[in-house]
Amino acid sequence: MTSKAEQPVIPALLRAARGAYAHAIRAQLASGGFEDLPRNGPYVLGGVANHGSSIRDLIRELGVSKQAASQLLDTLVLRGYLYREVNPEDRRRMTIGLTERGSAAATAVRAAVVTVDRQLAELCTTKEIAGLRACLQALWEIRERTQAQL
Repeated sequence: MTSKAEQPVIPALLRAARGAYAHAIRAQLASGGFEDLPRNGPYVLGGVANHGSSIRDLIRELGVSKQAASQLLDTLVLRGYLYREVNPEDRRRMTIGLTERGSAAATAVRAAVVTVDRQLAELCTTKEIAGLRACLQALWEIRERTQAQL
């Protein structure tokens, strides 16, 4: 048994855990011909595809500046992952959605996530995974409270 001093700190564990998904997603995207997807692109495409999330919410969750968000969206549009058009109900707003290429890339992202989730289920019990989800949700709530104070 390792001592507390030898155990990795939670931020290091979270970074490594995120890396498990990131590596799987990158490999899946590369095998599908989506090597040009920019950093944070998979998150945006997955959010739009899986949850119909608004771009505004996704960008807020990424925690990037408005300029960086605008550049990311411009890149996703230019590379054919997203389309952008004037909203017919409110001409001051833009409608953004997945193109066929964006949908295919989002499917690749989802396949990679499912693969890692399946591997995790082989290594951990259902109860352990439920505990992990609960703790990660608590960290998310802490972030939301902290962000609201800024």
